[in-house]
Amino acid sequence: MGGGAGTRLFPLTKDRAKPAVPLGGKYRLVDIPISNCLNSGMRSIYVLTQFNSLSLHRHIQASYKFDNFSRSFIDILAAQQTPEGSQWYQGTADAVRQNMRYFLEGPFDYFLILSGDQLYRMDFRALLHQHIRSGADITLATKPVHREQVSEFGIMQSDVDRRITRFVEKPTDASVLEEMKMSRELMTEIGSDKEEELFQASMGIYVFNRDVLVECLNNNLADFGKHVIPQSIEKQNVGAYIFQGYWEDIGTVRAFYEANLNLTDLLPEYSFFEAAAPIYTHPRFLPGSKINGATLRQAIIADGCIISDAHLERSVIGVRSIIQSGATIRNSIVMGADYFEQDRPPDSRQPAIGIGRNCVIDRAIIDKNARIADGVVITPEGKPTDFDGDNYFIRDGIVIVPKNAVIPAGFWI
Repeated sequence: MGGGAGTRLFPLTKDRAKPAVPLGGKYRLVDIPISNCLNSGMRSIYVLTQFNSLSLHRHIQASYKFDNFSRSFIDILAAQQTPEGSQWYQGTADAVRQNMRYFLEGPFDYFLILSGDQLYRMDFRALLHQHIRSGADITLATKPVHREQVSEFGIMQSDVDRRITRFVEKPTDASVLEEMKMSRELMTEIGSDKEEELFQASMGIYVFNRDVLVECLNNNLADFGKHVIPQSIEKQNVGAYIFQGYWEDIGTVRAFYEANLNLTDLLPEYSFFEAAAPIYTHPRFLPGSKINGATLRQAIIADGCIISDAHLERSVIGVRSIIQSGATIRNSIVMGADYFEQDRPPDSRQPAIGIGRNCVIDRAIIDKNARIADGVVITPEGKPTDFDGDNYFIRDGIVIVPKNAVIPAGFWI
């Protein structure tokens, strides 16, 4: 599912779909679920798109190619007018309903429905095996979370056999929370401390039997999480697959920022250094990054960068980033550029793409192709948590310089 507008990630989603937002220096969010599918041996994949979808389409077409002797495919299904209807996707369930004729063309017995904007590594074969063994009609992936997190998720209640019996969306009532806690027997089964207080949060990952999916969408319900699943719990055998690995829903600027910076930790919770389950992306064939006397501490440097005598600390530096002498970048994400700037006139009034000399950037996200001139200072210190400036934004206490922005020399943000 890659059609959401991603309004809470604005301005990163101003010119691109949410799943096309860059991640970890060289990847896109959509690379995560697609790579999980490929690593799980699942190679019949549809990507449903709608909002600002051009860059997402380009990325998928450039990244994922199968040979002519394989039945594997990754097909993009954009919202379209048909004889049956002319509406945009009204939600996740409606998006699947509008494209059901394509899904039913193949001899598929089970359908796996994923979000395009989550960071995790999962072998979907284990999920599918449990679904088949248990005889469930629908299986949901759930993540154990603590009490302070439950207000962010739909919470499931299941018995020891992992059949879901109740669903509450973002509960806050203390008596309801007491009833929704995972049982001690279930906690023992998954190897957790029985004295812990855990709840099962829906991850937005679903497996449907073919006929059950058709039946569940034979209506006007718009969304899986809000409508289809709660109704199905009353009528169908809905099971829970309890996932205990790292999982992050990239729903807000703060979540996106922290997920990226956590990658720079000595032992990150999520790592791209997994030889057995690599994350695939667009092969750009860029040169190795060139470091000219810079000081680096907990930094991820993507391909094709040129970094002069700068100081980088706990930062993610994206592809083709140019960082000039004297720049200091701390706790920040620099997404880099879509191209190398060549044959730029020496008398050009615009600063070059990249970070200029003697800049100070702290707790910021610099989107692609931004031009930060010499002596610029960017920090959220002393500013509102949320603010819209002329060529910058502050969201969740993080300064965001949008794509293609120009920050003139000596400017303070």
